[in-house]
Amino acid sequence: MTRYRPPSPPKSAYITQEGAQALLAELKYLWKEKRPAVTETVREAAAQGDRSENAEYIYGKKQLREIDRRVRYLEKRLDVCTVVDRFPADQSKVFFGAWVTLEDEDGTLKEYRIVGADELDHNPAYISIDSPVARALLKKEEGDEVLIRLAAGEKCYVIDTIEYRAPAA
Repeated sequence: MTRYRPPSPPKSAYITQEGAQALLAELKYLWKEKRPAVTETVREAAAQGDRSENAEYIYGKKQLREIDRRVRYLEKRLDVCTVVDRFPADQSKVFFGAWVTLEDEDGTLKEYRIVGADELDHNPAYISIDSPVARALLKKEEGDEVLIRLAAGEKCYVIDTIEYRAPAA
């Protein structure tokens, strides 16, 4: 048995203006607020003496590694990402950043927004541009039928509305 794992497929390099601001805010928080506070905690714990059995010191060092890893990731990701800050010329079709309302066979409406892979945090309405659902929706128009392959099988949806909304202030 081997420990080799193939590399994960690259994420799309697109991000909305709101997503870029959220990542920048997280980076600023980690670097300017959280890291200095944890560094101070580690310094105080190190001053207590024996570091090998000092739980505060060990945990603080672990926190610093996690913060540093996340900071490196955010810096690299923000360098690579392309911020999409305007709407497409043809707003009758589904493109990145669109709010799409889908209707299934039962008449149930579901609304999704197509965003970058880094913006999915805890918002069930957001779907990644890399997801099968978003791939099936791209370049479709209102009234088009979309067949989406899900884990539970194939499901047919009709695109009810397509909107491009300005970010909330």
